[in-house]
Amino acid sequence: MRLVHNTGSDRVADIVRPHLGDGTSIDVVSPALSLFGFGELGGSLNRGPACRLVLPAGLDGHALIGTANERAARNQLQTRWLAARLLRWLNDNVTIRLAGGSVPQGTLVLRGPSGAPVQALLGAVGLTSEGLGLVPGNPLNLIQASESADEAGMLAQWFESQWASLPDTRGAKDELLRHITALASHRDPHLIYALVLHHLFSSHGDALDEEQIIKSATGIRNTVVWKKLYRFQRDGVVGAIDKLNRFGGCIIADSVGLGKTFEALAIIKYYELRNDRVLVLCPKRLRDNWTLYKSNDRRNVLAPDRFNYDVLNHTDLSRDRGMSGDIDLAHVNWGNYDLVVIDESHNFRNKKTPQAG
Repeated sequence: MRLVHNTGSDRVADIVRPHLGDGTSIDVVSPALSLFGFGELGGSLNRGPACRLVLPAGLDGHALIGTANERAARNQLQTRWLAARLLRWLNDNVTIRLAGGSVPQGTLVLRGPSGAPVQALLGAVGLTSEGLGLVPGNPLNLIQASESADEAGMLAQWFESQWASLPDTRGAKDELLRHITALASHRDPHLIYALVLHHLFSSHGDALDEEQIIKSATGIRNTVVWKKLYRFQRDGVVGAIDKLNRFGGCIIADSVGLGKTFEALAIIKYYELRNDRVLVLCPKRLRDNWTLYKSNDRRNVLAPDRFNYDVLNHTDLSRDRGMSGDIDLAHVNWGNYDLVVIDESHNFRNKKTPQAG
């Protein structure tokens, strides 16, 4: 037996590939199975070699898409295509049995057209990218390859005894095929969106519970602005108030047309109902949009809410005197504001500093 470094030109994949073809067969005990390990040998495996495959019990379907070391392979977006190829190979060429538990190390026995073993490998090998040497593995992994027919025959006999001791359960293969079929199937794009939301919010529990965050005694639910909000906007308002309470700040970054202004007005009204003072900073061109909602104007659909916030322009912060609407900047008590709302905040930044050098 000789040691296999499983890197460079001395990889398990390079040892196995020449022995795969019509009339050949391969016996495998693998600690895991990944699409990308199969993808490396797929062209050779699909040429017809029969395979007996031993896998650990309780194989997780997620393990089929590999480990963190196979991220580059996943980023090639060939998962569904590889899953379809693996599905055909398993259906046409493979018999599967499950070990009683985990598989501590792998074994590959390659047989020629006569059925005699011609090559065998033992150790940290398997039908995975790491086991085939496609990605770096643990440097302490030990892999040995046979150097004679007698050595290959010895490992072949060991595999035969293990194979005979395992129950022939068709259900094991069916379960694996179900996992791979799911990977090979087209997905509704909406499911991806739902999955993203699940991972973002599933751990929050009742952290965004409206009843815990919004104080009912303020009467916010009886206001006109609250009643005009859609459900998704109310969720945004609740989340924003929660973040203001916990972190002292929040950015509302909904897309154009989703009602960021009304969400901000609902937040403002909530703070006003708590007797907090509110300042709105906006570009001068949008000043009338904000002053409308606090004026006695027929166009003001929120007039019954009697908003009482102050409105200043972004540029007013750069001067300490003069008038901004009906506010005298020389006498503004800046420290008396409990909430500051900045509209078009992406335009709200410091002046450019001189370039060094």
